[in-house]
Amino acid sequence: MAAPLVQIASRSPAPTPSERKPAWLKVKAPGGPNYLALKQMMRGLKLHTVCEEAHCPNIGECWEHKAATFMILGDVCTRNCAYCAVAHGTPAPLDQDEPVRLAAAVAEMGLRHVVITSVDRDDLPNGGAEVFAGCITEIRRQLPGASIEVLIPDFKGNPQALRLVIDARPDILNHNLETIERLYRIARPGGRYARALELFRRTRAVAPDLLTKSGIICGLGEEWDELLLAMRDLRAQDVDILTLGQYLRPSADYLPIARWYTPDEFAELKRLGLGMGFRHVEAGPLVRSSYHAWEQAASAAATR
Repeated sequence: MAAPLVQIASRSPAPTPSERKPAWLKVKAPGGPNYLALKQMMRGLKLHTVCEEAHCPNIGECWEHKAATFMILGDVCTRNCAYCAVAHGTPAPLDQDEPVRLAAAVAEMGLRHVVITSVDRDDLPNGGAEVFAGCITEIRRQLPGASIEVLIPDFKGNPQALRLVIDARPDILNHNLETIERLYRIARPGGRYARALELFRRTRAVAPDLLTKSGIICGLGEEWDELLLAMRDLRAQDVDILTLGQYLRPSADYLPIARWYTPDEFAELKRLGLGMGFRHVEAGPLVRSSYHAWEQAASAAATR
């Protein structure tokens, strides 16, 4: 589906920011009763969440609402992206029982919307796609009323792996573009910009009605016009849902923050994204891919 033309306003580069976070990025430390109960349950079932592994600033809010993004295939990634706090190295052997345990947690929480993501597992023939499919199938069995969103890796462009996930029939298929094409070699050396877009083309060809979603991190060094071009590239692949959030540097070992985007700038990005034809745009300093995912799904579905 071609995106309508949208006027793009050029902006001058922002000055190099200080490492001190602006006031709008300050959040309350987690510690409510639901948060503590969920954390205990995750440890008891030996499950991982990207909320913890990626140091998400929204963990307190989301866990208090009994919403979490489960991270399957272990907690060690085979890639080393320059913005991501998830550990990298040699992963542990594949856990064949993980789908059953994950579905048990979902059923115990009584979730209405489930988000499943993973580390990259380039050491596996299909990148762990079978485990994604197994999790979807097992959740459908134990909690048939829940909608399921999967945030998948690129599987190194393997069409068979992608088909395994699609055939398991998730409600939303998400793959994050993360950044602009110019910065891929620096920020995401294991990925390929064109490969990420191709994933969405293949998905739409195989499953025309499947809701698709992607996210971009803002503040890695992109220019305003480059950011809008990446948004248009996603929309050209008929991506339905877009998330845009501020990059927060995990530590001095990662890429520096090139720019703090203001709440007004995120509001403008949302306006422009909706003008491009996205069904839903979630944009804000603290937005992450799964932030208010249940609301994103409902909003996108309602505009069909």
